Amino acid sequence: MTHLEKKRVVITGMGAITPIGNTLADYWEGLLSGRSGVGPITHFDASRHACQIAAEVKGFDPNRYMDRKDAKRMDRFAQFAVAATKQALADARFEITDLNAEQVGVMIGTGVGGLKVMEDQQAVFLNRGPSRCSPFMVPMMIANMAAGLTAIQVGAKGPNACPVTACAAGSNAIGDAFRLVQRGYAQAMICGGTESAVTPLGVAGFASARALTTSRNHDPAHASRPFDRDRDGFVIGEGCGVLLLEELEHARSRGAKIYAEIIGYGMTCDAYHMTAPVPGGEGAARCIQLALKDAELIPDQVSYINAHGTSTPANDPTETQAIKTAMGHCIHRIPISSTKSMTGHLLGGSGGIEGVAVAMAIAHDQLPPTINLENPDPACDLDYVPNQSRIHRVEAALSNSFGFGGHNVTLAFRKFQ
Repeated sequence: MTHLEKKRVVITGMGAITPIGNTLADYWEGLLSGRSGVGPITHFDASRHACQIAAEVKGFDPNRYMDRKDAKRMDRFAQFAVAATKQALADARFEITDLNAEQVGVMIGTGVGGLKVMEDQQAVFLNRGPSRCSPFMVPMMIANMAAGLTAIQVGAKGPNACPVTACAAGSNAIGDAFRLVQRGYAQAMICGGTESAVTPLGVAGFASARALTTSRNHDPAHASRPFDRDRDGFVIGEGCGVLLLEELEHARSRGAKIYAEIIGYGMTCDAYHMTAPVPGGEGAARCIQLALKDAELIPDQVSYINAHGTSTPANDPTETQAIKTAMGHCIHRIPISSTKSMTGHLLGGSGGIEGVAVAMAIAHDQLPPTINLENPDPACDLDYVPNQSRIHRVEAALSNSFGFGGHNVTLAFRKFQ
């Protein structure tokens, strides 16, 4: 088998640390029940901030997944990645040994990296001087450390990298990992996205960019409302989603359970604006079309789309138009939902937990809802699975992720046959 021959790639394990549950089972139950993970910010005093709410991970104990000393030398975004990875490996009953370590890689994206460590160490620098800064500051802060430290924790010696493509990073990581397995450069890849940017600077920066909702500090559970007329910005979230991708014959040889197959990957750039999508969604539409072409799917074969669906005035109608352009006449029969209505927007982590959601939707033939969709925007006139989960046969599905800088990613999945 040469690297040019395409191998089939399947999902055999998943892990999730999210604002609505810190295991795969709890996350999925939270999605189907329409549970909001948004509440008042507890990580710091947000009383001076225009936005005082976030979708925080609750009750996370890193010491359940790693040595206490190791945990202290990681920013929270890296702790999340290690935890979700160990969940995914356990779920897949996949053991990394000396015999296979060089064939198992890690590809975990993030948009921001160790922002809290940087903020904390800046305070040390200003108050106590440069000599008192931690020697672990840089290795705790840099974005690639979620991937690097995860590999150290589990012994994965294969390909290792970290896409940093803003809110598309997690989906880029899954797509890049898919390519590596498909082309024979690894037998298995740990992949996904992680983020923990609910910090004073993180919230202030996104609020100053007018990206965050500021109108529902009093009503956090209803603040994230994709495709709704009354939305006014996204809710920042944190967490991590990890998938274990395996080459099909490798998975079969060990009797692995298979959630779904990943079959397509499209990516484009708007080349238009630092933060705004191109009007009409041309770049996103082209991205969806490329994923369909790569997957050898036609629009009629798509059963579900997990939208980027951020709850911002700019994204939702633009994405709606992009989906219409790409999917054509069949779009009004394809259900779409935004799980960010429940989890908030995990930035670089969003593609990870949304990839997990799509694989679970395929495995269980159930669609998570878009909650808080009470007054649909007239420009958003598709079936967004409003407010209640739905039983629905899912043969093939797409997941969209779009990031600042004009990054667009679409992943295509199908039921394993």
